[in-house]
Amino acid sequence: MNPVETGREHLVTRAFVSLADTLVDEYDVIDLLDRLVGYSVQLLAADAAGIVLADAHGELRAVAASGEDAQLMELLQLQSDQGPCLDCVRSGSPVTVIDLTVAAAANRWPVFAAAVADSAAFRSVHALPLRLRREAIGALNLFHHQPGPLPSVDLSLGQALADVATIGILSERAVRHGEIVNEQLQSALHSRVIIEQAKGVLTEKGNLSMDAAFDRLRRYARNHNLRLSDVARQVVENDIADEVVATPTQPTMTARRGHPRR
Repeated sequence: MNPVETGREHLVTRAFVSLADTLVDEYDVIDLLDRLVGYSVQLLAADAAGIVLADAHGELRAVAASGEDAQLMELLQLQSDQGPCLDCVRSGSPVTVIDLTVAAAANRWPVFAAAVADSAAFRSVHALPLRLRREAIGALNLFHHQPGPLPSVDLSLGQALADVATIGILSERAVRHGEIVNEQLQSALHSRVIIEQAKGVLTEKGNLSMDAAFDRLRRYARNHNLRLSDVARQVVENDIADEVVATPTQPTMTARRGHPRR
């Protein structure tokens, strides 16, 4: 058996075991979605990933991203009200764009495509719906620096990860009755605001980048078995900001991944 495939199968198993563990008893939705975008980057050879969710009023919000570049891509789509991830949620079907610089993308999403061209960050995007039967409550977005399609096996695995996110957001009762748990969605959105505030505090206090600040925040929460949102709230209240800044860092997911996009 190919050692690369064996290693990937091991990572797939580890990812789903880790994600399943977070669903036992009470769990932090934001931490679950953060883990999920991290595994999406590792498993699908993506350069970045993010998740958008619809709030109680159907308005899409960015709630998880592997880095600031992915979050920027999500915000560009939300602010322009156009882009692959919005079309994915509205249609409830995957949207694949193998090259954002071609005329077809510019004609379909003129404002978004122009903004992407200016940033020169990513060339392709694959948006997968967080599905509840035939509707979508959000989307998992995979971004790549290079143009090109994803193998079908990667798209299937990506959809499975998106489905895990949906399960994490919806309760069993909500699935049976076909209702979105608005309380869970609102909690995730409110937690995201607190986390962004905490990142700002840490960047100023520790002279860190936004990505480094989030890494410190996340590792502190996991090392102390605390909710990410609770740690963020304590940072904002200035109770543990110095401790979080002093938290050791770890190699980036891209460095750990150690293999090029196929």
